[in-house]
Amino acid sequence: MRFYLKKCLGVLVISGSLLVVLFNTWSPAALSGVDLRLGHNVGMENIIKEKLQDLLNNYNDISYHIKEEVACLVRRNTCECVADKETVQLPLSNLLFPRVKAHNLDQIFLQSHPDPEGVKRHRAEEYSNFQIRSSSPADVLIVNEGNSPLQYPSQGVAVRPLKTTIIPGLRLVDKARSNHTVYLKATLGTFDVVATVDMVSVKGEGEKHMILSSPFLSALNRQLQFVTYTNTVFHPRTADTVQFANEGHQSFFTIKIGHAAIPRLYNSGYPKETNISALVTIVTKTFLRYDKLQDLIISIRQYYPAITIVIADDNEHPQQVIGPHIEHYIMPFGKGWFAGRNLAVSQVTTKYVLWVDDDFIFTADTKLEKMVDILEQTSLDVVGGAVREVTGWTATFRHTISVEEGGEDGDCIHVRRGYHHDIEGFANCVVTDAVINFFLGRTDKVQQVGFNPRLARRGHMEFFIDALGSLHIGSCSDVIINHASKIKLPWSDGTDSQKAYEKFRYSQSSVENHIHHEIMYFKDRFKCMTTQ
Repeated sequence: MRFYLKKCLGVLVISGSLLVVLFNTWSPAALSGVDLRLGHNVGMENIIKEKLQDLLNNYNDISYHIKEEVACLVRRNTCECVADKETVQLPLSNLLFPRVKAHNLDQIFLQSHPDPEGVKRHRAEEYSNFQIRSSSPADVLIVNEGNSPLQYPSQGVAVRPLKTTIIPGLRLVDKARSNHTVYLKATLGTFDVVATVDMVSVKGEGEKHMILSSPFLSALNRQLQFVTYTNTVFHPRTADTVQFANEGHQSFFTIKIGHAAIPRLYNSGYPKETNISALVTIVTKTFLRYDKLQDLIISIRQYYPAITIVIADDNEHPQQVIGPHIEHYIMPFGKGWFAGRNLAVSQVTTKYVLWVDDDFIFTADTKLEKMVDILEQTSLDVVGGAVREVTGWTATFRHTISVEEGGEDGDCIHVRRGYHHDIEGFANCVVTDAVINFFLGRTDKVQQVGFNPRLARRGHMEFFIDALGSLHIGSCSDVIINHASKIKLPWSDGTDSQKAYEKFRYSQSSVENHIHHEIMYFKDRFKCMTTQ
């Protein structure tokens, strides 16, 4: 009988282990691997650019005359740092006649730097990676050739607010006739020409409606290569719909209007260096678990002695947490889970931020280097790891999130276990929409999404719902952190702090539930949520 029980128990253990492996590796929606490495899709963009260059090189044999007053508006990569000259020297002249001051930041910074050429190369590489990550195929200039017979740019034309740009790709493919005419109309800007072409009539320069005509089609098309658009209505991010037409056809295209995104570059050392302490800050939130927090710090120091740890603490009677490279921030009592996350993340100055719970334990499998490597080489913004329980079970908490339009009553959100596809070049890593409470992210991107401070006692998926459409998220199952034991001995009631923690942490008050429902229904405008 005893042998039979042992045999059954062995079968159950093996079966359970197989189920755990299957649960963590199987995904009904998993697709083949996709290459997310930076710059892998430049081939098609190069083809488009070569085609565009061929189109723009037409009619080079037709002469033109530069209009200097317009040409100076479209010069690119020529910004200058020039101050106003002081012409009047009187008491309070700076208040009465304020002058423009200039600061050559490159000279000021580089002249005191021990390796100016090295830091310039480092900044250039960081900026190149930023451009690749922040660019979109929808920003690439594409010109629809004149099949209608109007040729125009279908996408990729952009101008900064109240600035001027040349509209590339305008062309008319027309039959022989005595005169050829096209016109342009806009609502948020005006048209002009940067140069004039003989035998071409241009009417409406500096206006929202411009007409161009000529008895010679080649001359008209040459003139169209010099048409400019100037934004006249300030808006930090919008678009103008331009009408381009002739006597029998009309087309529409958009010109994006907006400020360019200011890059967030982190001077964390020279390229190719992997100084984790200069690249990563570890953040956590603690409440009534100083013993667990100390265990976490000790484990971090075993593997990363110099890495900065930022702690947000909303205990009623806070204790000192001191040590090298530790920043301890005291909050109002019981301020809450997401408020603490916001505070901790707001203090990070490194390129990446690692979130951990205060009852986690670093091990030899907690390889932050792999997390950094995947973020450095791919378009991902966040990469999660796995958490190993004391029982040996390891969880990754991979979920996909989708929103389905639902009309006037709100939308439906669907959360499912699984992931989208593998990531080529990085074994055991996948693309997903939500990960476990152990993840490394680009600091600026995590700060942009933020954490809703109304979620005081519980909340996790809410961050990833807010991040949907903003963050590109991955998960690697072979970067593992341990979870401190939660097993309670039958003869132990636990310490007073444990009891107090559980009372706060697992509170199911009607107020907490109401806040969660309000956030989902009102803030996120959902009428339904399905989960798996």
